[in-house]
Amino acid sequence: MKDQRPQPLSSSACLIVYNTTEAKCGFVIILMALYWCMECIPLAVTALLPVILFPMMGIMESDEVCIQYLKDSNMLFFGGLLVAIAVEHWNLHRRIALQVLLLVGVKPSLLMIGFMITTAFLSMWISNTASTAMMLPIANAVLQQLCDTEANAEERNCRLTAVRDGQENRAFELDDSKESDDTKFKAGDSSVNMGVCVLEQRKLKREEKYTKLLKGMSLSVCYAASIGGTATLTGTTPNVILKGQIDELFPENGGIINFASFFGFSFPNMVLMLALSWLWLQFMFLGFNFRESFGCGTKKDGDLEAYRVIKDEYKKLGRMSFAESCVLVIFTLLVLMWFTREPGFIPGWATVLFNKDKSYVTDGTVAMFMSSLLFCIPSTFPRCQSRHDAPAEAHSALLTWDVVHEKMPWNILLLLGGGFALAHGSEKSGLSQWLGESLIPLQNIPPFAISILLCLLVAMFTECSSNTATTTLFLPILASMATAIKIHPLYIMFPCTISASLAFMLPVATPPNAVAFSYGNLKVMDMAKAGFILNFVGVITINIAINTWGVAIFQLNTFPSWANVTKTP
Repeated sequence: MKDQRPQPLSSSACLIVYNTTEAKCGFVIILMALYWCMECIPLAVTALLPVILFPMMGIMESDEVCIQYLKDSNMLFFGGLLVAIAVEHWNLHRRIALQVLLLVGVKPSLLMIGFMITTAFLSMWISNTASTAMMLPIANAVLQQLCDTEANAEERNCRLTAVRDGQENRAFELDDSKESDDTKFKAGDSSVNMGVCVLEQRKLKREEKYTKLLKGMSLSVCYAASIGGTATLTGTTPNVILKGQIDELFPENGGIINFASFFGFSFPNMVLMLALSWLWLQFMFLGFNFRESFGCGTKKDGDLEAYRVIKDEYKKLGRMSFAESCVLVIFTLLVLMWFTREPGFIPGWATVLFNKDKSYVTDGTVAMFMSSLLFCIPSTFPRCQSRHDAPAEAHSALLTWDVVHEKMPWNILLLLGGGFALAHGSEKSGLSQWLGESLIPLQNIPPFAISILLCLLVAMFTECSSNTATTTLFLPILASMATAIKIHPLYIMFPCTISASLAFMLPVATPPNAVAFSYGNLKVMDMAKAGFILNFVGVITINIAINTWGVAIFQLNTFPSWANVTKTP
């Protein structure tokens, strides 16, 4: 069989025609883009190509390339992942999810929004794939219980109807004793057949209803995971890439992107996108029958049974253990320290204590400090022992390196580093400056139109490529374009970063989609129809956000002085 892998020589025409550093860097970017899109070799291995090609082509020295692979943004992401792994390891995320579902209730529409809110909240802190994989079995069990209870209720009602009809037939027989036995037999047989036919029709209708509901619930969970990941700086990889690229390309930006500022912009946008997504999925799979979907004060046996399923699952967790309590405290303190480090409207604790003249303490410092405590605190409460007691066994810590080694997505760290190396290579080679000069004619297009078009482009591109690779390739180009046409870099970089997470149309677009596809009896067309509209909804929502509260948070109406950088190779 002929090898279909793209070969490096097939992309080297630019080197033959233009033997310059800009062309060499462009060749590396095109080659990596092809490899990332076709996934002919692992994504992380493709991210290591700058370590090989940049020194060999004379673009950067090897030391300068390698140092890009472990920057502050990588440590921020690594520390956040350590805390997320601890939350998953001690099942704290499951306890939170079940508690929220018990509060929301089990009416179809309330159940859907309950699963979406819970999944989105978990995806803000742990991986989108983990939150999806945890929530879908719970949704499946609850819906199965609702279906079984409704089936039992219908069968019971049918039996009661048959008994009542039998009593009426006997009364009729007493009144009409002259009727032949053959006629009575045929009438009774006809009644039985009619009852079986009604049961079969109800069964088919019920199965169709719950199959459709399962599809909607599965899509709601995987979409909520992708949407929830956009709300925090560590929620998904493209967010960290944005911060790293801004710090790399505009080193004088004054830390404009930190946890607090990112959350201040992205969280309201996430809530709006989540609400609109719920309305669309409600319309597609449940309709707007408020009496049936919301209950309107009615209670059914099926609702009580489904509620009991969730409650039983919660009871299986038992009381909150010492380890869960410690992880919850560390997680809460981490979030509070991130928010208060540099809140923006007042001096934060880092500014007062450490960052008086330079930015010594960053979000990455906080993440690593709090995550390191997980390896120091024991998982069980230490008890005092007398001298006569037998020596107790050593208790393991809240997090061990074996668990980290098993669950840490190490390839993501290399992908982040590869993106930073590409951005730095573009600056050193002069490719960024050349791109910026080539894009100057775009000044004649209104900025909001540019933002919408680029968001649509990124949203379509990320359907067939990983969101990490998409943001890695696009952000340096967008930064060059912004400086060329004199608009705030965040005005287009921020919306496009969030758009990279709008992979709603295809099962292969993102791992949560693939997990939902395997659980929900979905067809590709089901996901494509629902996701196509949500892509447009997401793009519109993001651009509304960037033109309203985004302008107020980041002062996007003016071109910042720190963005006016012109470097020569």
